[in-house]
Order: sequence, then C-alpha cells, then structure tokens
Amino acid sequence: MKSLNTLHNFIATLQKVAGQMNAHRDIVKYLSVPQRVVEVELPVEKDDGTIEIFHGYRVQHNNARGPYKGGVRFHPNVDLNEIKALAAWMSLKTAVMDIPYGGAKGGVTVDPYSLTDRELQRLSRLFVERLGSTIGPTVDIPAPDVNTNSQIMAWFADEYMRLNGGDGHAEAAFTGKPLTLGGSQGREEATGRGGVIVLLEYLKAKGKDPKDMTVAVQGFGNVGSYFAKFADEAGFKVVAVSDSEGGLFYKDGCNVQAMIQSVTAGGKLEKNICYPKKSVTDVEDDMSSCEPISNKELLELEVDILVPAAVENQITEDNANNIKASIILEMANGPTTAEADNILQEKNIAVIPDILANAGGVTVSYYEWTQNLQNLYWSEEEVNTKLERKMRIAVQEVLQQQEENLCTMREAAYRLAIGRLQDAMLLRGWIHPRKEDVSGKVNGH
Repeated sequence: MKSLNTLHNFIATLQKVAGQMNAHRDIVKYLSVPQRVVEVELPVEKDDGTIEIFHGYRVQHNNARGPYKGGVRFHPNVDLNEIKALAAWMSLKTAVMDIPYGGAKGGVTVDPYSLTDRELQRLSRLFVERLGSTIGPTVDIPAPDVNTNSQIMAWFADEYMRLNGGDGHAEAAFTGKPLTLGGSQGREEATGRGGVIVLLEYLKAKGKDPKDMTVAVQGFGNVGSYFAKFADEAGFKVVAVSDSEGGLFYKDGCNVQAMIQSVTAGGKLEKNICYPKKSVTDVEDDMSSCEPISNKELLELEVDILVPAAVENQITEDNANNIKASIILEMANGPTTAEADNILQEKNIAVIPDILANAGGVTVSYYEWTQNLQNLYWSEEEVNTKLERKMRIAVQEVLQQQEENLCTMREAAYRLAIGRLQDAMLLRGWIHPRKEDVSGKVNGH
C-alpha cells in the first residue's frame, strides 16, 4: 500500500500541475510511465554456503534531457511501484536543476543489516552483472541512496570495470564513489549541504533571519546528519533528531557536532564495514539535557522548520493537521502524501519540495561524472562554489514560477520541470507541436 501511495502521489501532482499549466496533452501520458523496467533475480551465496535469492529493480523513467540518473537503495520494503515513483521524481529533479540528465532509480529488496560485508559485496557485484548493458556512462549512471554508500559504489564500479574493461570512461558509470576511485570532493555531504543552501536562499527571499530558528530533523543518516551539521553552522538551532529507532528532543538545542561524532564512533555491526553508524538513541548523553521522543512526536513538535530526511510517506492526512512547523524542507524523497499536501496548504505551511530541496546530491553527482569524463578533478572549494551557485539559481527560478502563477512551491517546481521536459520531447519529435503552441513553448519554457 505504501508504494502504491507513493506512485499515486507523483501522478496526482503531475496531472494537477500539467492541467493548470495547459501542458501538451501527451505529457502526462509520457511522464506517468517509465520507458524501461529491468527486474533481476539475485541468488547470493551466504557465508554458511546456503543460497538466498533477492529481487532487484532498475527503472529508467525518461531520458529526453540526457542519460538516466538515479540512486540504488537496499531496503526490505523496496518494490516496483516505489522505484517507479522515485525514478519519476528524479526526471523532475534533474530538470528543475537544469542538468543534462534524465531520471532513474534502482533497488534491491533486502535488509542489508542482516548481511555480512562479504555477502553485501556478492550482492552488489551480482546486481551490476545482471543489469548488464542497461547501465553505463552514457546510458544510465547509478549512485548511492538509502542504505548504500561509497563502499557499495566502489564494488559496483569495480564490477562494471571488470565486465567492461575496454570502456575508456568506465569510471563514469557510477557516482558517489570513493575519492581514490574517481569520486568527487564534496559528494558525500552534497545533499545535506544543498538543503541548507536552499533553505537559506528561501529565507532570504522571504526576508526571514535564520538565526535561532528551531529545526527538527527526522532521519539522521547521511542526508540528515550533514544537513544538521551545516544548519547548525549557519546559525539554526537543531532541537530534535531521530532515526528508525527513535529520537531525542533538546529544549536548548542539540550539540550537533558531538552527536555526529558519537553516532559515527562505532556501530553495532562490527562484521559490516558498510554501516558503521549507531542510532541516536544509543548516544550516551546527559538525559537531563534531552528527552526521548518517537518519530511521530518529532513530526508534531513546535518548531520553525521541520526536515523529513528519512523515507517516503511520513506526513499523511492522519498527522498533517498536527504539524506545527511553519516551513517543511523535504530532504527525503516523497515524504508528504498528496492528501497531506492539501492540508498543509490550507494551514499555510510552506513546503519546500523534495525535487528542489534534496537536489544537491544529484548536482554534485553530475560534477563527478563530468570530472570522470574529462579526467580533470576540481578542489572541494570549486565543487562547493559550483553547487551553491546552481542551488541558488534553482530556488530563484522556482520562487519566480510561484510568484507568477500564485501556486505552491511544489507546483512551481513541477511547472519548471514539466516545461523543460516538454521542450526536450518536442524538439526530439516524441510529441508534436499543437496548433495553438507552434513555438513548442509552454508558459515561457
């Protein structure tokens, strides 16, 4: 049901915005379905000699604007409808950022915490082998997502190079790689850093001072922890953090740097180098300075800014009326359902949508890919400067769309993306110009 809701959320918003902007009649048809779905069975030999079969997916949604691009997640709840929705959001995200990519997403239905390091490596390599020629530096470029990271990208890349040794740009087949294997400076923290840039640019446009604005972060993985770090450095007061095991509320503000050091100091799974972190609930903190809370309670805290940075469908029609934050920054993909979106709009709560807020990762992935193709590498300062410029321009363009069309930020971002995708499909001849729109432009695109 969750995955069906996720796909429903995308299609419902797509149909609504396309209708509002008088988009080409075929645009919704094209964007409602992926161009290709790859399903693979992955028989992995466990360390005890037994075989376990996992199911993997790669959904390639749209490549009108460039090669398919999107992460691969390892999670027990991965299924096809979820991956279809995530791939579609990637097509919109790359269009909003105006980078020459399409959208894709991949996943394996697995609890990676139940596997040893060797078992994870076998699974990772087999997934790349089974995807075969459907991925590659000019076709489809996977990247990290939920429960995958630079180590898994290293295994992916090494297996791809083993199978395609003659490809002169094989290292460009994946992004989010370790630096020693062609990764980019600034890639690991790019999504969190980009989210703070988006938030600061939004507040600047609204004439609001970020100093001492309170923030609650749901999800303290790579995205959430880096977001909290950079938000803390920018002057925001992070008062609550959580992960899948629960959370903590700090009335006077969390010591974010100490929290990050604590959760990364050593994880519960010593057998597995891929997942070194431990839960925020395991942090040995002075409990007089904080109190335990659930993820549900975190979402309903009285804070200025709520940052869902975990998984989809966290803000629903069941809890949207209880949201007290004035701004929601969607650092997760699809954390808000379509029904909840309507409630939040009625409550005048500003939602900075995922296809803008968390686009820092794919933007620096683009920079990594570009560096790999040129065999020319930039400093961290250069990467961060390029990222900030790109994110700020995207925020300004979305806000301009919002002002011109008197709509929500999500609708404005969709307008921007749909317009750019439509232009590309018209130019390619996938759809044909309408008599009333012979220029091939819609609403200024």
